[in-house]
Amino acid sequence: MSRVGKQPIEIPQGVDVRIEGRKVTCTGPKGELSREFRNEIEIKKQENRIAVTVKEETNQARALWGLTRTLLFNMIQGVWQGYEKKLEIEGVGYKAAVEGDSLALQVGFSHPVKLKTPEHMVVSVEKNVITVGGIDKEQVGQFAAKIRMVKKPEPYKGKGIHYEGEVIRRKLGKKAVSAGGAK
Repeated sequence: MSRVGKQPIEIPQGVDVRIEGRKVTCTGPKGELSREFRNEIEIKKQENRIAVTVKEETNQARALWGLTRTLLFNMIQGVWQGYEKKLEIEGVGYKAAVEGDSLALQVGFSHPVKLKTPEHMVVSVEKNVITVGGIDKEQVGQFAAKIRMVKKPEPYKGKGIHYEGEVIRRKLGKKAVSAGGAK
């Protein structure tokens, strides 16, 4: 039995959830999201709660139970409050700027790297912090990972792009041998 799946989801004030067969649509102050779910899972709306249950006890259905509940919860939270990821740029001369509908990164290459911002997503830059925001948790995380992949943080000096609060394991560089040497 799924501990996550059997918990009901509270629908906050100002969010509307419509269930039409397998398709669930969430509308809130930030926008609208919709998604189709698998047949093995049953989604019911009761007043201001959503209950997720399994239609038949199979291994596949039990595996999808908690996932479905979490995806529904993320949709509701996204249209109600939205999601945000922050990335930090470290390195001398490394910088980022928003140019129209794309993000331009100057991170040690001979040319700036431009990434097109997906629809319904907001990217802002303040000093050395890039903020990615939107209503779809998956898209926000995917675009933040794409930005990080442009220049991953290296372990010797820590230069590159990393998530805010991410700990980079540092390595020692080469050690100098003393001038006297072994006798």
